[in-house]
Amino acid sequence: MGIQVTDLHLLRDQLLLRREKLETAMAKSQTANLVQLLDAVDRALERVDIGSYGICEVCDGTVESQRLLADPLAKVCLGCLRPDEQRALEDDLELAARLQSGLLPCIEKVPASWKVSYHYEPAGVVSGDYLDLIPHGQDLYFMMGDVSGKGIAASMLMANLHAMFRALIPTGLPLEQLVERANRIFSESTLPTQYATLISGKADGFGSIEICNAGHVPPYLVSAHGVRSLPSAAVPVGLFCDQKFSSMQLHLAPGDALVLYTDGVSEAEDAGGRQYGESSFTQLLGDCLALNSDELVNTCIQDLLKFRAGSARVDDQTLMVLRFSPSLV
Repeated sequence: MGIQVTDLHLLRDQLLLRREKLETAMAKSQTANLVQLLDAVDRALERVDIGSYGICEVCDGTVESQRLLADPLAKVCLGCLRPDEQRALEDDLELAARLQSGLLPCIEKVPASWKVSYHYEPAGVVSGDYLDLIPHGQDLYFMMGDVSGKGIAASMLMANLHAMFRALIPTGLPLEQLVERANRIFSESTLPTQYATLISGKADGFGSIEICNAGHVPPYLVSAHGVRSLPSAAVPVGLFCDQKFSSMQLHLAPGDALVLYTDGVSEAEDAGGRQYGESSFTQLLGDCLALNSDELVNTCIQDLLKFRAGSARVDDQTLMVLRFSPSLV
């Protein structure tokens, strides 16, 4: 079988749903395009029934599962695309990368009491990591997430989260309710296999921060007292519509920093397969207490590159530092 059984059942349901919608549309207007699409769906369902779905029709290899989730009618693997199809895919990826780059936050709009710096690096053309900074009144909302999957499908989920929070934050919901509402919308608008780890936070101009962590790797509080991990037991968003989330309160002194990252940082590997690890990351942060936000991000990334020593990067890497730096005037 070219695709896992769980995904196969999910894709069969998606094909049946699309067939139903096509039949509804054809009842009103039977165009050539609708007839062609219905035939393609029926052929895909036949491949599911005989066990050939997800097997490339050219090389008998496996069609990439993430590609099938994005396009259940795909019949060939990426390596067997025609030259014109490959060019079209490259154009789509280039456009997706430009669009995603335009979604990254502008640190110039961050309130003056916070100094923020970040590093955002996709493993491929596009990333499944989510990062945003949203000033609202006197507060600064910050989000970091890591959606399931890779490639364009993951980047589309990332854009979904971006749009959701940008729409929900102006409603003024308390942070816990904000995440619960986003989780409900995300669950109802994505496939059952799709989810995202997520940290959502709100910082005011006096050093107070509220954080809600939905299954994401724990952030770090870096202060004169050392480095402290801030773990959470909540599950990712997108798994259960009625999931409840809780938040924690922090108060940062001037110079303290909050460090958020995705697992592409802590799980980066060297040539021997050894992971960078949270212990190495914690030690580095402890050695860099006096650095400003830009310097801390740059130091972390340089240390990560030194550790990898040229080994391939297989996951998206995102790192953000928020340092409380109130004006002394």
